[in-house]
Amino acid sequence: MSVLSSFVWSVADTLRGPYSEAEYGSVVLPFTVLRRLECVMEPHRETMAEIVAQYPGEQQRRTHLKLKTRTPDSAGLSFWTESDYTLKKALQDPDNLTENLIDYVGGFSANLDVFKSFDFETVIRTLDARDRLAQVTRHFEKIDLSPDAVSNADMGDLFENLIYRFAESANDGAGQFYTPRDVVRLLVDLVYAEDTDALRDRGTVRSIYDPTVGTGGMLTVAEEHLHGLNPEASTALFGQEINSRTYAICKADLLIKGQDPSNVRQGDTLVVDRFADVRFDYVLSNPPFGTDWKAIESDVKHEHARGGQGRFVPGLPAVGDAAMLFLLHVASKMRDVDSTGRGGKAGIVLNGSPLFNGGAGSGPSDIRGHMLENDLVEAIVALPNDMFYNTGIATYLWILSNSKSPERQGTVQLIDATGLGSKMRKSIGSKRVEISDDHRADIVRAFVGDPGEDDDTAVPVKIFANRDFAYWTITVERPLQLRFECTPETISAVAEHKKLGQIPGLTEALESFGDEPYLNREKFMLELGRHFGGTGLTLTTAQRKALWQTIGVHDETAEYCRVASGQNKGEIEPDPGLRDTENVPFGWGGHPKTHEALQETVQAYVDAEVKPHIDDAWIDWDKTKTGYEIPFTRHFYTYEPPRPLEEIDKDLERVVGEIMTLLREVES
Repeated sequence: MSVLSSFVWSVADTLRGPYSEAEYGSVVLPFTVLRRLECVMEPHRETMAEIVAQYPGEQQRRTHLKLKTRTPDSAGLSFWTESDYTLKKALQDPDNLTENLIDYVGGFSANLDVFKSFDFETVIRTLDARDRLAQVTRHFEKIDLSPDAVSNADMGDLFENLIYRFAESANDGAGQFYTPRDVVRLLVDLVYAEDTDALRDRGTVRSIYDPTVGTGGMLTVAEEHLHGLNPEASTALFGQEINSRTYAICKADLLIKGQDPSNVRQGDTLVVDRFADVRFDYVLSNPPFGTDWKAIESDVKHEHARGGQGRFVPGLPAVGDAAMLFLLHVASKMRDVDSTGRGGKAGIVLNGSPLFNGGAGSGPSDIRGHMLENDLVEAIVALPNDMFYNTGIATYLWILSNSKSPERQGTVQLIDATGLGSKMRKSIGSKRVEISDDHRADIVRAFVGDPGEDDDTAVPVKIFANRDFAYWTITVERPLQLRFECTPETISAVAEHKKLGQIPGLTEALESFGDEPYLNREKFMLELGRHFGGTGLTLTTAQRKALWQTIGVHDETAEYCRVASGQNKGEIEPDPGLRDTENVPFGWGGHPKTHEALQETVQAYVDAEVKPHIDDAWIDWDKTKTGYEIPFTRHFYTYEPPRPLEEIDKDLERVVGEIMTLLREVES
């Protein structure tokens, strides 16, 4: 594949000069698509011409062409061209090559509109104007891209490799457009793992959807895997893609496979779901990492506020990372559970932030809560670092299901595959590690609960109840205890206060009040008020509050400050400076892991963990929030003891000796 990709890309040598590197992809990609289509059509050109001549309607042509071209290995063609041209024939009339190629591309059936996304007519005319059209056409006419020479899967790899090279040469986020095949195969295996027997049934029909479809690589692998289990299975592939070029490639690829081309649609999935009323058997996605959604913020927030069955109702993540929006979307696209108990499954690639970002009550935490409380998370697999072309960060596969098997219900399986993976002989971008077939099989066995014969090499797995990841964040208050004393230091603080310092005569009145300490706020303010009255100074309620806040300092021997008026009159006031929060896990101390156990669990926790140290602390129940966090790394952390001091001392002595030797050499 790398040889073929290099040969295709070598047309860049022809383009160098009239074209910049950033423009190479705009030529290479559409010509590659055209040549692939040409090679696929070549054995059927006569049949195609007969059907075009015999039937005037698009639907009639599509139906009869598909029937006539169907083979045991192919679903048949559902596109055609009315043009007699091929690349070879167009080259035979070099004086009219431009018009010949435009006629060729313009003759394709209406469902093959992908060349509009490439603006291919402009590409052809620009090549002609820069005197490169004939050379480029001859280059592609020599390449054999027939299905016998290049399978659909290999063709998908070729497209994605070309896109990677194009993005890399243009410095345009190389690698963000597709997912390495080893990751895709693992994701597909995990999503299918528990359905293998059902997928082998006669008459199996499954729909597969990718909301960030790119060139369709995930759909290709998923379809081929399904046909490997059951050659008679029927698949319906669906996808949505924001990028016009990758959308065009994906649509052409689906047409070649005999799929309905209307099942791949262009647009931003987070703004408009082009399949709003459709749910699917399988959903697969690798959304871009760390992409902000500021440009579509109003659309997303509108759907969130709309309520009902909106995708984003459970919560909104920070604007800087859209990963959890894609997570919500993927979860919403799984087919509803039917009368037989069969529902939908999904697999999505995410970075680490959706596991833990955001505290209790935040959008990310609420989204995790939605996923866990609705029992949608089946498993999370931690991958080795350096698995992707554009990032070396930690990545995870989330496996979702809305119809878990009885033994999985109410639980989440964590699988640590970070120790697997093999170093590649040659890295591609940031990708330096790949998952071998054997390691992929190990991970799938761990997922289905069959570690294999050798337990010593088993992939680490831990199973948790959904609410093992739930907790309450409580606010612990301590009483406000202040000592008031009009010392030079406190008076100076009043004078420097932004608002108090502007009150005429205030500092003078404080200086004449005396420096007697007060341990009771009410007594201090009462006597200070009388003193101010004698000086003719009057303060507003807000100014009085600012004054005691500025003068008062914490003193544990002082009396409690109490609310002076209102509904809570007489209650102890909390000290904001001593306010603290505690996270209390569901089920702490053996209490039930239920929302209803909040009061008893939290009170027991405070009595055991807080009161022995701060006996006058209390809980502000109104500030209690429920949170959800999946601390994956913590659960698989392995303690490594520090090196012995003797070993460290020996290393230091050795290094010092080396330094002294070098210094003596320099001095001599």
